[in-house]
Amino acid sequence: MTRCGVFIFLLTWGVCNSHADESSVINKSPQDENKKGDFLFENPPHLQRLVRSLLQNHFSGVQEGNQEKYYELDVGYVDGKIYDPSQNRFQRVHLRGYTGSTDRQSVIGTPFVAPQIDVMPGDTVRILLKNNLPVDNSCQAHQMNDGATTSSHTHMMNGSLSSPKLFDPPHCFNGTNLHAHGVWISPTGNSDNVLLSVNPGNSFEYQYNFSQDIPAGTFWYHSHRHGSTALQVSSGMAGALIVHGNRKPTDVSNGDLDTLLVDPDSQQPFPEHTVLFQQIQYACLGPNGKLKRDKQGNINWDCRPEETGVIEDYDQFGPGTWQASGRWTSINGVVLPTFKATAGQVERWRLIHAGVRETINLEFRKIKPGQSLNALHRKAYLGNLRRQDVSALINELCSGEKVPFQVVAADGLTMSHSLTADKVTLQPGYRYDLLAMFPQAGGYCMIQPQQSMTGSITGKAQGNSLLGFVSVSGSDSIAVRDVVPNLRRKLTYSAQKLMPEEVRQAVIRDLNRDDNQIYLTRFAPHTRDVSDEEIAGQPQQKIVFFAGGTQPKANNVFAIGHDFGVENVNGMWLPKHIRAYDPKRIDLTLPLWASQEWELRSYSVSHPFHIHVNPFQIVAIYDPQGRDVSLPGVTEADGDSQFAGLKGQWKDTIFVKTNLLPGQLTGTPQNYYRVLLRTRYQRYIGEFVLHCHILDHEDKGMMENVEIVLPQTQKGQTASTK
Repeated sequence: MTRCGVFIFLLTWGVCNSHADESSVINKSPQDENKKGDFLFENPPHLQRLVRSLLQNHFSGVQEGNQEKYYELDVGYVDGKIYDPSQNRFQRVHLRGYTGSTDRQSVIGTPFVAPQIDVMPGDTVRILLKNNLPVDNSCQAHQMNDGATTSSHTHMMNGSLSSPKLFDPPHCFNGTNLHAHGVWISPTGNSDNVLLSVNPGNSFEYQYNFSQDIPAGTFWYHSHRHGSTALQVSSGMAGALIVHGNRKPTDVSNGDLDTLLVDPDSQQPFPEHTVLFQQIQYACLGPNGKLKRDKQGNINWDCRPEETGVIEDYDQFGPGTWQASGRWTSINGVVLPTFKATAGQVERWRLIHAGVRETINLEFRKIKPGQSLNALHRKAYLGNLRRQDVSALINELCSGEKVPFQVVAADGLTMSHSLTADKVTLQPGYRYDLLAMFPQAGGYCMIQPQQSMTGSITGKAQGNSLLGFVSVSGSDSIAVRDVVPNLRRKLTYSAQKLMPEEVRQAVIRDLNRDDNQIYLTRFAPHTRDVSDEEIAGQPQQKIVFFAGGTQPKANNVFAIGHDFGVENVNGMWLPKHIRAYDPKRIDLTLPLWASQEWELRSYSVSHPFHIHVNPFQIVAIYDPQGRDVSLPGVTEADGDSQFAGLKGQWKDTIFVKTNLLPGQLTGTPQNYYRVLLRTRYQRYIGEFVLHCHILDHEDKGMMENVEIVLPQTQKGQTASTK
């Protein structure tokens, strides 16, 4: 097996099908790295199972029927290149990354996406994480709690401690750990434990026990060492974690969507694209070995061919830095890749936002009639294309019809019904599964359309951008308006041929009972809403985010509170009792088997809320005027529709939107959104975290420790939270 630093594949691609006018590209000589042809998309390489070295007192045999998988991931610096369309060349970079044995025998380049991990329900997955990064003394100065017991913690009790800190400086850049994002497994011990630090020179073996009843779906893994998460994830330390399922629905249990997404004639799954979006925001070192800066001390993002791009400073993150950097969103490590598809074919697109702090929108558009994909490739790859010039290129060449698709899963969880859409919005940490069908052969653009000011993490309106291309071959030709009916017919055919007799007609009725959406009730993992009766007698949990300053123009507060009231502190308005992260403090103690409602707000800047272990159901999302924007078909006044149709769906990450920017909280809060969630605390006890998934916010303190405990009350008594 080839061991490589990180994994994307920059492949040359010539005229490869009968639609030469649409799919031909400019050939690239492997010897000349300053000439760029087309980068053909490929799914991430799959991490390969290894034979585990035996420990002392360890049985060498494996009991028959066990599904045990063993992997190794090394963490270290990796030298590679990332393409920069504005310079028509690759830029040399030196970044932290994962390495491991994969199913690829050879690669071109040294790219930056981690290998995909594939599991099944019932698997026991062991991953030996080996930290080969250089020694970092700040890791000792900022110790995590290393899974300490609650006896060593301070518990938050109805208020705040004296002089709480509001900012936690980033630290321990070379310490690491591993998080299985969105996966329903234990958060303690050797499992999905992010409260430990694997420091340089050390190794740690994770053991993930995937229960037989775990949902199949699209998840991901990434480093999660508080203090350095953003720096490592933005370097490419993130990969897809796909739980595959073969459980068909029965008259007593739901099944996996995977069993429906199969071509009955070939018995092969419909084609899949695992699409891991990354935002690798490197800056270059100058002759002095430090980041280049201008006279005002701001980062100089210009990189020369002889310089090396790095991610070594939290000055590289912050409002406006992504736009200032001129960098491009990559997909599986490739900038502006080209996907291949067949007209009329159902495809599953697994979208994963593995970036740090920028909103991503996606829509598919046919290229303008009379234009060719080859012409578009020339301008994109060889035209010194700057990000600020992309809108003009899109208007010129990517102005054909939008292609609709079905959103069938959110954050890895199959939805009870699909959402028919032609645009999907992903915030950091989000996943969406799409079912797509391209209507005719030819070229298509993958566009990031404009995003409104309040719908974006930056708090500023975002212009059009370009994410990639799709080259479609084949003889089928249907009208765009017939894409969804054709997709529905193909799913119905699969159900007729593949579903068990006792549920076949029920599945077919679901697929066809609504012209505007496809019901998937026999495939959704959560069969019951969290009811009013379930949460009766339980307190509502309150979360408020705040990023800003304790004085004008300061940016030294990254904190979370549990009180929606505000107070004036030295002339600045802040939420009451907010505090930055403390690894030795438990902020919420929750009772096992309880169900509760949560309300989320932000009083300064919008934040993606993520909680580990248990997903939540969206009850409502109210805008500042009190309108529920999570209802189907809702488009806000500024054109934002990212919440439409999410009511009743299950997720693990949700955008907490606000119209309040730093300095605009002046007394009684206004112009904020209210996000209402309900969740169940099932099966797993122990400590884990909730946090903002703008990862530099998390590193600076916008995170809390949560503990689920076995109730100490007796039957007939009511458990309470601390």
